[in-house]
Amino acid sequence: MSGRITNMMISRSVLSDLNDISTKLSKTQQKMSSGKEITRPSDDPYGTSRALTLSSDLSGVQQYQRNIGEATAWQNITDAALSKINDAVQRARELTIQASTDSAGQSARDAAAQEIDQLIDTIKGEANASYGGAYVFSGTATNAKPYSTGTPVNDAYAGDAGTVAREIGPNVSVTVNVNIQNILGNGSGPPGDGKLLDTLRTITTNLRGGTVADGNALRGADLQNLDTNLDSLTQTRATVGATTNRLEAADSRLQQVEESTTQLLSNVQDADMAKTLIDYSMQQNVYQASLHAGANIIQQSLLDFLR
Repeated sequence: MSGRITNMMISRSVLSDLNDISTKLSKTQQKMSSGKEITRPSDDPYGTSRALTLSSDLSGVQQYQRNIGEATAWQNITDAALSKINDAVQRARELTIQASTDSAGQSARDAAAQEIDQLIDTIKGEANASYGGAYVFSGTATNAKPYSTGTPVNDAYAGDAGTVAREIGPNVSVTVNVNIQNILGNGSGPPGDGKLLDTLRTITTNLRGGTVADGNALRGADLQNLDTNLDSLTQTRATVGATTNRLEAADSRLQQVEESTTQLLSNVQDADMAKTLIDYSMQQNVYQASLHAGANIIQQSLLDFLR
């Protein structure tokens, strides 16, 4: 027994086909407006999972890059301060050599002592360098100014020996701070620690002393101690330079990782706009053609003849 295909059945079929085409057209419009191949997880569950993983990786890489940028700036501030400290120590060395000669009078030695006093304040001032509101030479006590300047004279170190580090990769950290106490010393500690501030204070005392023993000390132990501190300062600057080079190398590597990860993420979630535009144009034509064909396919009913 054969069944009869009614107008209602044809209408339902035509409407169903039009709805399917309309749904595809709507999805293509969403791709065009968002520029994304995946607009909701149901579009591509695996692609969504892959996109989330890549987005997380990309965020991690960018955070490491920010850490490196901050660490590099910290190193630049540190190196600039150490450079100025080095200049001040070199000047103090020149004054010590000039004033330690037998031909130098006491007035010249007193003047040299006064200038070295000012150089000491300059050195402590550079040790108080800060970055982003944090004192770079204070260890983890970044809110504490490492050294006080001016009068009364106080060479005590106010920071701590803590380590400041920045993470530049998975389980990879770099120490960015310098323990300035190891270079300048701590006036509140044992006297005569032989560090830079103690050495300079001893030099000014011997310059003002004016005795033969003071002159011998200036030419001997004082100058030797000053050179030892200069060597320590130079080694510290070399360490800072090596750390900066390491940060630059890490940043270069992360830039490459960022580019490759961004490309992978784009491949997964970004729509091919050229293909999307073509699909939209074709689907629009199909939709219009379907409307026209549907109108022609649906046969006239008896009511149409009774008009």
